[in-house]
Amino acid sequence: MKRTITVAWLLLMLIYHVSMAGTPFYLQTKEGVVVYTDPSFTGSSHAVRLYVVTDDIIRVVAAPGKETAPVHSLMTVNTNRPAPIWKLTASNEAVTLKTQKLTVVVQAKTGAVSFLDARGEKILAEKTIGGRTFQSAIFDGRPYYHLTQQFEGADDDAWYGLGQHQDGVYNYKGQQVTFFQNNTEVAIPFLVSHKNYGILWDNYSLTTAGDIRPLHPLSALQLFDKNGAEGWLTATYANNARQPQEVTVTRAESAINMEFLGDSKVTLPPGFTPATGVAAWEGSVASQFSGLHQLRFTFGGTLKVWLNGRLVLDHWRKAWNPAPALVPVNFEKGVKVPVRIEWTPESPESYLSLKWQAPLSKAEQRCFGFSSEAGRQVDYYFVHGGNMDEVIAGYRELTGKAPIVPKWAMGFWQSRERYKTQEEILSTVDEFRKRKIPLDNIVLDWSYWKEAAWGSQEFDPARFPSPDSMIDVLHKKYHTQIMISVWPKFYKDIPAYNAFDKKGWLYKRNIADEQRDWIGNGYVSTFYDAFNEDARKGFWDLIHQKLYTKGIDAWWMDASEPDILSNVSPERRKQQMTPTALGPAAEYLNAYPLQNAKGIYEGQRQTDPGKRVFLLTRSGFGGSQRYAAAIWSGDIGATWKDMQTQISAGINFSMSGLPYWTMDIGGFVVPAKFEKPDAENLEEWRELSTRWTQFGAFVPLFRAHGQYPYREIFNTAPDDHPAYESFLYYDQLRYRLLPYSYSLAGAAYHDDYTIMRGLVMDFAKDTTVLNIGDQFMFGPSILVNPVYKYKQRSREVYLPAGQGWYDLYTGARHAGGQRITADAPYGRMPLYVKEGAIIPVGPALQYASEKPADTITLYVYTGKNGAFRLYEDDGSSYNYEKGQFTIIPINYQEGSKTLTIGDRKGSYNGMLQRRIFRIIRVSAATPKPLDPAAKADQEARYEGKQLTIKL
Repeated sequence: MKRTITVAWLLLMLIYHVSMAGTPFYLQTKEGVVVYTDPSFTGSSHAVRLYVVTDDIIRVVAAPGKETAPVHSLMTVNTNRPAPIWKLTASNEAVTLKTQKLTVVVQAKTGAVSFLDARGEKILAEKTIGGRTFQSAIFDGRPYYHLTQQFEGADDDAWYGLGQHQDGVYNYKGQQVTFFQNNTEVAIPFLVSHKNYGILWDNYSLTTAGDIRPLHPLSALQLFDKNGAEGWLTATYANNARQPQEVTVTRAESAINMEFLGDSKVTLPPGFTPATGVAAWEGSVASQFSGLHQLRFTFGGTLKVWLNGRLVLDHWRKAWNPAPALVPVNFEKGVKVPVRIEWTPESPESYLSLKWQAPLSKAEQRCFGFSSEAGRQVDYYFVHGGNMDEVIAGYRELTGKAPIVPKWAMGFWQSRERYKTQEEILSTVDEFRKRKIPLDNIVLDWSYWKEAAWGSQEFDPARFPSPDSMIDVLHKKYHTQIMISVWPKFYKDIPAYNAFDKKGWLYKRNIADEQRDWIGNGYVSTFYDAFNEDARKGFWDLIHQKLYTKGIDAWWMDASEPDILSNVSPERRKQQMTPTALGPAAEYLNAYPLQNAKGIYEGQRQTDPGKRVFLLTRSGFGGSQRYAAAIWSGDIGATWKDMQTQISAGINFSMSGLPYWTMDIGGFVVPAKFEKPDAENLEEWRELSTRWTQFGAFVPLFRAHGQYPYREIFNTAPDDHPAYESFLYYDQLRYRLLPYSYSLAGAAYHDDYTIMRGLVMDFAKDTTVLNIGDQFMFGPSILVNPVYKYKQRSREVYLPAGQGWYDLYTGARHAGGQRITADAPYGRMPLYVKEGAIIPVGPALQYASEKPADTITLYVYTGKNGAFRLYEDDGSSYNYEKGQFTIIPINYQEGSKTLTIGDRKGSYNGMLQRRIFRIIRVSAATPKPLDPAAKADQEARYEGKQLTIKL
């Protein structure tokens, strides 16, 4: 009977639309509409289906045939959200669907979709001609499509998000991004516009986003050798980098293509010794296009590039961990540009490739797209909102809430590669406590197991004779958490490998290839299949039994790309992952870190539901935030350029919808000059570490990590050095600001807030900020301006328009809408506070839970109305999901000079019943530095009921 009613309902909804061009029609469904395009126009009828998710979110699915397939998404979550009200109308030209906030139009002939706001003004549209394509592809014997979908925005659009990338790009307009999980590169297929919309691309395969045109090889430019002969550059190879004039090989070359592991062995000439040598390419290049070209390098070692005799790139990266570099160049058609590319590989397996992208036309500049290698249909979500926060909230509506981190995670974490013994762990934390340096988390990196037992998850008893006792001492004596590294990696023939292998839970290609890693003489290894539900449970059971039962607090999930073998091509990675439990690796390539995090999150929540899960992972994907996953930026280099790159990388990652991001303060791998530095290089290292710490204190998670030199501040500099003083100042300030930062963590869950904020999020009307990627907001109030050049003692700071700004250190007020030269002495980074800000400052702490914030100093920066919601919960459990938390609303009215501390809302176990609020008023006439020890202008005793205070 039920089936009969359903069929009858569908028949009633079936409406045929007939035109002279053919017989396309549409079908209204409970969720939206299916439109079948005109086959005489497109060559065959395509199906375009709209799903109304909310008034502001529309899912679009398009298939090359007449049916769209039901697909289980790994990225999105199903929620019991109420069905929105919507209406459908049709004409000969289009089918139009309207919600209360959006109008969506599907063209009857082409199936192209346009999105308009409630007033009927265009927001975004699919390109009409060639905007959507399906090209047949086969992987593992199964049929797929290579999918493309292109969109057309406005001339003044700007695009952000797309994960974390190391090219230094902030606004991705006119840029290309590759979604291929790699060490330092994180693929999040969510793009957000300052015009308050976003696109979530639901595909896990190798994907290009933004400017999706194929990159060209060097040979596609006009090349001239150093004598003017056309067709190639002059390549020279010398075996002694210190004497590059002693050339070993000279030859004509028109390609530089050593991008992946092993490429150099094929490409470099016989007789060249890359470990000690230097290679150079000289001559001229020309293009038959005028305009901005993008030269894209991938390299390891040292790369220098001169154009027209000017050095435009000088960067280093450890040879085993290649980096991207982007050089924009304006060519005039047919005009030769002298070029010299100089490369010092430093290793037999180093990397160098050069590809380029031609200029975009004006029409192309307002377009972006997605092109995925393997899919069954185009599948994306259009997300709209009143501001960028609402768009990111829409992303989390689709992919899941971001659980609140345990409160300790907002403090300082100390890590290094690596603490080799139990004694090193305990003595390091002991030194922090003796010196009264605030600390909450010590991190145990890889290789705490026996050398030949990677994947056992067992401590080496020779170096860690009593891990249970060690952890107990950390908890009880030092009040310190411990995070431990757990790789999804197994050495062949250890007991854990054999157990997983017996159940079919392992990828076996690396085993068949007998590929050895870099430990000792090398061991054959592989990773478990995180797409297998039973394997995920098995992995949790393993780390639970071996580690969690000892008292481990948090998980460091390294190499979660999966990095079965570093720096391989996508084709090699797919071979290593084939088959997955869900299907061909080509289809699921980028989703491994999502599934890996899922297993541990769900396992711990089920095992110990009263304790918050915390994961730090080197890679993530759309939806990773729902599994309590924070992401760090991988094994970045310890250079000033790498530090600068992390600013835009972290901002864009945060604007991709995942609120918790961090990095290796100081950089992971260091140039040789810092490994055993002389006096001059030691001082540069100390200054780099200082500037990086200043920046790191204002990202969502504050964490130092890296290779030698050791990263503890007392190993970096003596306590009378300005580097030590600066570290201590910012570490103490981070803890003083816990009432502020933990309130941001609460808002990230309850309000889908973003903690690390591109300026475009808060000052979208100020078009100057569209391309400022080296400044950001930490929460609603603090403008952060990292210093990233050696010996720099001032920097240009743009103060966004619309409000005044107060210098945090002096209280001096500056007008907004201007660029200023801000002081940046060695020990301080420029920080400014927005007019109208209310910043709660707590007590001095050695660790987050040391004492309650029974006295809070409220800094009120006058000049505009302001508000802040002070959020609190127990800091460790999931009771906040059950409503056990408090919010104290705090408001300032400039007109009446009145501060209102409102009624406390909610409650939780252990809640402070009363506290003292100290109020310090900052104004242009009475500038005051942020100094928690300063005398308050007023004090008020608060017991949960509203207080009104005249300032």
